[in-house]
Amino acid sequence: MRFLEVDGLGQVSRVGLGTWQFGSREWGYGSDYAEGPAGDIVRRARELGVTLFDTAEVYGLGRSERILGEALGGERSSVVVASKVFPVAPFPAVVRNRYEGSARRLQLDRIPLYQVHQPNPVVPDSVTMTGMGALLRKGRIGAVGVSNYSLERWQVADTALGRPVVSNQVQFSLAHAGPLADLVPFAEREDRMVMAYSPLAQGLLGGRYSADHRPGGVRAMNPLFGTENLRRAEPLLALLREVAAAHDARPAQVALAWLLGLPRVVVIPGASSVEQLELNVAAADLELTASEQADLTTAAQAFNPVSSARTLVDSVRKKLGV
Repeated sequence: MRFLEVDGLGQVSRVGLGTWQFGSREWGYGSDYAEGPAGDIVRRARELGVTLFDTAEVYGLGRSERILGEALGGERSSVVVASKVFPVAPFPAVVRNRYEGSARRLQLDRIPLYQVHQPNPVVPDSVTMTGMGALLRKGRIGAVGVSNYSLERWQVADTALGRPVVSNQVQFSLAHAGPLADLVPFAEREDRMVMAYSPLAQGLLGGRYSADHRPGGVRAMNPLFGTENLRRAEPLLALLREVAAAHDARPAQVALAWLLGLPRVVVIPGASSVEQLELNVAAADLELTASEQADLTTAAQAFNPVSSARTLVDSVRKKLGV
């Protein structure tokens, strides 16, 4: 495992575990999930050196936090648990109250990384960060992070907090490479952390799907899996398969290794099984050549998916036989 030193958090594993699916019924959660698969996945993650576990109060309406807290057991205070407040009316008293709910569900006296789940379009960060700063000063959290923030808004949050907001969790993968342009250079320059969620683009980068083989279930609603976007993704997926074959690895592992080849980036893929977790963690040991890293970057930047509206229209046309 590789690690990143982060102010207020210490060493953070470059491969973490995202737990959105813990408690979320759309991903197959059942009543026995907490006692079975979730616990097995978390225990194996710890054995493999994973120290970063990401959750949020809205994941499964609190169930993810409860399941993660139980699964970590006695180790819950010795790892970097990251949770998020959903910023509805994020006034200081509300932030404190929501924090207390998350800490109770996680069975923690202190949450190492507490993040604002997304920017509030009406309430400025000067208000939200007043509450976050109070938690920080009282030692209830180890560091403040944000999620889904632009670079400009991240910098505004910095100013509002009066000290570094150490991380920004954003959608980031070979299929969503936007953070390369600004967030990654900023994180490298300022010693911050970019947390890449959906680093495998909900399975697109696993190389299993194509225009002739589309997924069902939750993934079918993702515009990336529309027929036109799967066609457009084929050059990128073909390159992933080629690089994977050269390293005797899986395309998904190469996609994670590409992110880990960037400065100050950690990945938080989910895992539906222990086997999938092990494959994700093994990506930390996969060293791409400089040429492979550059070629993948070029392919990512060339991928230009169509909009969700266009995907919907194409889907309707296909059903109508037009």
